[in-house]
Formats: sequence, C-alpha cells, structure tokens
Amino acid sequence: MSPVSVSEVLQSAPLTARAPADNPAPPPPWWQIALLTGLLLGLYIPTLTHLVRQWLHDPNFSHGPLVPLFSAFVIWQDRTRLAALKLRPSWWGLSIVGFGLCVLIFGQLGAELFLSRFSMLIVLAGLIVLFLGWGFFRALLFPLAFLAFMIPIPTIIFNQITFPLQLLASRTASTILDWLHVNVSQQGNVIHLWWWTGTVPTPSTKDLEVAEACSGIRSLMSLATLAVIYGYLIERRIAVRVLLVSASIPIAVAVNALRIVVTGLLVQHLDPEKVEGFFHEFQGWLMFVASLLVLYLLHRAICFLWPEEETKS
Repeated sequence: MSPVSVSEVLQSAPLTARAPADNPAPPPPWWQIALLTGLLLGLYIPTLTHLVRQWLHDPNFSHGPLVPLFSAFVIWQDRTRLAALKLRPSWWGLSIVGFGLCVLIFGQLGAELFLSRFSMLIVLAGLIVLFLGWGFFRALLFPLAFLAFMIPIPTIIFNQITFPLQLLASRTASTILDWLHVNVSQQGNVIHLWWWTGTVPTPSTKDLEVAEACSGIRSLMSLATLAVIYGYLIERRIAVRVLLVSASIPIAVAVNALRIVVTGLLVQHLDPEKVEGFFHEFQGWLMFVASLLVLYLLHRAICFLWPEEETKS
C-alpha cells in the first residue's frame, strides 16, 4: 500500500455537517458575542490559570499544551469548508451554556477541579450551537471532544489507576528479571535485588521502588494523546484509529515494565548510584520514544495485514 500523505488525508476527510438548502438566519451582532465571551472568560480565568500551572509543573500532564494547539490546527485545516457552512444559530445553545455554568457552580462548591474545567467544554459547545448552529457543532465535534485530553482526570480516579499500574509493572518486571537469572523478590511495589560482590563474597542488596512516577501513567496518558493525533493525521479508517488508541495502553505498560527491567539490570551490574538522577530521567524519555516507535510499527503491520482499499476515480 502506498503511503498516504497528511495533506491527502486532511483534504479527503469530509465534514459531518452539510449546509441546509434554505436561507440561513442572520449572524448575531458582534458586540453581543464579545460581551458574552468577555463575561465567560472572566468566570474561567482562575480555572484556566490553575490548569496552565498544572501543565507546567505536573509531569503527568505535560502534554496538556499540545491538545488545544492540535485542535486549533484541525480547525485551521478545515477553515475553507467551515466558511462554506451556513450560520443557523439555535436557542438550544443557551440551555447548554446554562448547564455548563451549573456544572461550574457544582465544581466550585465541591472544590472539584475536574468539573470546573470540564464545564468549559460544555459552555464552549453551547456557544457554538447558540451563535453558529448545530451544523458547526457537528463539524467541530472532533476538535472540541479532543480538548478533553487537556483536562487532568480527577485525583480519586488517578489514584485508583496508578496503584494497580504500579503493582502490574512491579510484577511484570520481577518476572522478567527472574527469567534473566537475576536474584529478585517482590513485595508490593518494591523489588528487592541481591547479588554477591568482593573477593570474599558478601551479599549486596538494592531495593527498587516502583513509585507513582514509574507506574507508567505518565507515558500512558501522553501516548494515548499522541495516538489520537497520529491516527487522525495518517489514517482514514475509524476502526484503525480506535485500534491504535486502544493499543497505546498495553504498549505504555509493556515499555514501562521494560524500563524497570533495564534499571534492575544496571543496578546489578553497575554502580547503583549511576542509574539515578539524570540517567534515570533520560531513560524515561528514551523508553517513551521507543513506545512511539512500537505504535508506528503496529500501524505499519495493520496496514500490511489489512490494506486500505484504493478509492476508485
């Protein structure tokens, strides 16, 4: 199968919305749009500020700034076809905006950041329907829904995901290290390594703690986001896109377990101090690049086993 360029995919992907045949309603005055936008922006300034601060300081969500940039890129690519759509404002949008503001109030009262942040997407969807119409909402559904990746998941859910991943990574790494004839035992998320050193053999031990940062949640969330971007730009078939995003989960878990195995081997054969600090961080970046390579190779294998049918002219 011949490779498909990004421009061909973007130009061939039709918008889901179609302009109605009858005459559209006139657009609302710009001063009304500016006034409402200013009021809503004033409401969400604290929420946006805290969100950006978390992007910059929390490594688990460092992919956040990439999400709105890609959504803006998708909209910019479709600007010609979006301009051809007819404006059909709908008062249903006002109900959606009201619902989004209710979600914001509940989030503020309950000190739940996720609700406050997610309400931004609801309000944005309502504004699109209110000022542009349902046709624009359907056309912008993908970039709008993709914005959900920029919002960190609730802490209670994050913790429920992280700890099982820590145990899974520890168990998998311990099994592989045992296959490689490394003396190892596991207690929860701690891996115990021991070996014999010196002229007179003496036991040396080292404990590897699979901390929250080593659970794989960081690479999992970033890889899933990049899988959506990659699938949208390179692949036309929806089923293959879903498959790539789904595959990002086991890929991230497997590569993270491999990272722990490599760390264990280096600890046993090198100075344990040398595998900490900069080298440990560099190893994390290297493994993330490896997971991207695995995702790409998986896509090439899918294309080989399930070639896309050529479009007949």
